[in-house]
Amino acid sequence: MEILVTNDDGIWATGIQTLASSLKELGEVSIVAPLEEKSAIGHGITIRESIRVQEHKLKGLKSAWAVDGTPADCVKLGVKELVGNDCGLVISGINHGPNLGTDVLYSGTVSAAIEGVIMGLPSIAVSLNSWDYDDYSVAADVTLNLVRYILENKMMLPGRTLLNVNIPPVKKEEILGFRITKLGVREYDNQYEKRLDPKGDTYYWPAGKIIPSKEINPDIDIIAVEQNYISITPIHFDLTNYQIIKEVNKWDLDKLRI
Repeated sequence: MEILVTNDDGIWATGIQTLASSLKELGEVSIVAPLEEKSAIGHGITIRESIRVQEHKLKGLKSAWAVDGTPADCVKLGVKELVGNDCGLVISGINHGPNLGTDVLYSGTVSAAIEGVIMGLPSIAVSLNSWDYDDYSVAADVTLNLVRYILENKMMLPGRTLLNVNIPPVKKEEILGFRITKLGVREYDNQYEKRLDPKGDTYYWPAGKIIPSKEINPDIDIIAVEQNYISITPIHFDLTNYQIIKEVNKWDLDKLRI
């Protein structure tokens, strides 16, 4: 099997290097990742500029490409040109930091996996729930075992659904197990420091912080990871609220002016 590994932290990030190395026993692995960090870029794609690539030789990998585009660009270009149509799986990560709750809407890591399912490929996003913890070995082992289990049991999800996996930053023996979860709500105390540059022009520096979650439901992804469980959230990119459609259909749309 051809496996495309990508991320939003950049091709030289420890997380993607560790992950790609661990997946080699499952098939031929190619890295197609941003040349530089593209965190929180969401599902942006490049449409008005050229996309340049650099090929690198990394031991044990089929190929490795640094792309001066977005994570979604990496998957599009990787599948269509760099890795080829034999690609059978997209894995994005291991992200340095969590991708929990509504943060998935900002995440380049999750967006890369979404692009994979848009292109009809089974896809997984993997994140380590810490910005300080630098040991990715447990997260890589978890991902390897999860992918092996899915492949051996032919359990890929239907309906253009990806798996968003968040792993607590602890030793393997401290992980309590897996939970299948749903997305929580990630809230921020959004603040901006107003500053002046040397020319006297105003700019703003983001200075907000995460508001501790009020959730108590153990089936919420945020809570599961806090309790040292590996969170697996099936995500579908169809944002339609089907329950509300019935209510909106009751509106008297003839009264709207065109």
